Amino acid sequence: MGLWRRLLPGRGMVLWGDSGAAVPPGRSGIWAARRQFSGAESDPLKQRRAQIMSRGLPKQKPIEGVKQVIVVASGKGGVGKSTTAVNLALALAANDSTKTIGLLDADVYGPSIPKMMNLKGNPELSQNNLMRPLLNYGIACMSMGFLVEETAPVVWRGLLVMSAVEKLLRQVDWGLLDYLVIDMPPGTGDVQLSISQNIPISGAVIVSTPQDIALMDAHKGAEMFRKVHVPVLGLIQNMSVFQCPKCKHETPIFGADGARKLARTLNLDVLGDIPLHLSIREASDTGQPIVFSQPESDEAKAYLRVAVEVVRRLPPPPE
Repeated sequence: MGLWRRLLPGRGMVLWGDSGAAVPPGRSGIWAARRQFSGAESDPLKQRRAQIMSRGLPKQKPIEGVKQVIVVASGKGGVGKSTTAVNLALALAANDSTKTIGLLDADVYGPSIPKMMNLKGNPELSQNNLMRPLLNYGIACMSMGFLVEETAPVVWRGLLVMSAVEKLLRQVDWGLLDYLVIDMPPGTGDVQLSISQNIPISGAVIVSTPQDIALMDAHKGAEMFRKVHVPVLGLIQNMSVFQCPKCKHETPIFGADGARKLARTLNLDVLGDIPLHLSIREASDTGQPIVFSQPESDEAKAYLRVAVEVVRRLPPPPE
């Protein structure tokens, strides 16, 4: 190793390195000296930093009885994420009747699963004091909407919201599920981060319209899951095209193939296209999702195809 010498000629400090070149006095000289050592110490420092940062992270713990968790997310609200989550859960069950499916509404501020799944009432408690999901269309459902009045706003700060999410994850008796579909709130905030860090997630599905504004936030959502090591299964392009009910002319109201362009940028696949259709909206508003109420329609078949692509990309379930 080379010898570093310090000289203090009055006010300044001069450093000589291995090369014998002097570093000018001042703060820049200190940083230059540090950079000389950074190469040799970079790996140990990185490992130490990772250990320190991981201390505060929660340990991932599987949800009892649940084999695989699929999260349905979007960077922006209003892109049809909850409608997609509901119909995806129903499509998973329709494609394979041997599978048991659960649906968790993690949107504490704006739960919409109760209305879409035509469910009301409070969950019963098991002997272990766990909440039992409400059941409809063969899907076990849990939502904050079952615990508060339908028109009551949830005016909570972050700590209360995180406590509620923890209860929805850990204090529900799901029984035995092959797939638990989680309808995530929009954005990339505390709830998304907490769920991603607390439970093992088999895969994330990103929902977006082809509109540039929605795609910007979908990009952020996909990158967030990658940062927390959650595999992104692909993108769903929702409201891809509007078909006139009279003349059958198709119009890409929100733009054409925007999700496909984003998928190429992220090196992901597009799991399917869901059209903007009146029947999907009407079925959701009446609590009879399109996959259940009109299984032979083109719109329902689009969800069924998406479900096939999702299952195909999932890792093998744990033994």
